[in-house]
Amino acid sequence: MLSVVIETRNHEDALARTLASLVGGAVEGVVREVIVCDAGSSDRTHTVADHAGCHYLADAHLEAGIRQARSEWLLLLEPGARLLDGWMDAVLAHAGDATGPARFQRARQSKQPFLARILSGRRPLAEGLMITRRQALSLSQREPSAAAIAKAITARRLGAEIVVAPFSKG
Repeated sequence: MLSVVIETRNHEDALARTLASLVGGAVEGVVREVIVCDAGSSDRTHTVADHAGCHYLADAHLEAGIRQARSEWLLLLEPGARLLDGWMDAVLAHAGDATGPARFQRARQSKQPFLARILSGRRPLAEGLMITRRQALSLSQREPSAAAIAKAITARRLGAEIVVAPFSKG
């Protein structure tokens, strides 16, 4: 039903946290596959992805992951983001009656004061992005990364929360 695509580089611990939050979705059949697009990690990112049963694409950009995805719907996530209870119902409801992209709502523990948000910079993929494969393919030809795709479109809000990945310069 859903292919999860994660771009990463040297985020082995963060990737493990994100993958752990997807286990329930895999068990329930909501997550069909997880594709990790690695931009040249020198840590154990490959090992984490391999042990979790992910499709690992070495030295790959987002477009390669989108092309490999087998599901109509994609979920683009930052390494370190964690989906909270209720996310599967929200994703299924959106896929059942919508055609446009959607983002999660920030969990209470992820909300920052206004000034902190300004100083840390905007991360367009912080709330994740659910998008159709066709839309993502079209956008990926113009936009080189998941963050650029997320920035280029507007999306409605899903009725589920995400714990935003901690800010990382890696």
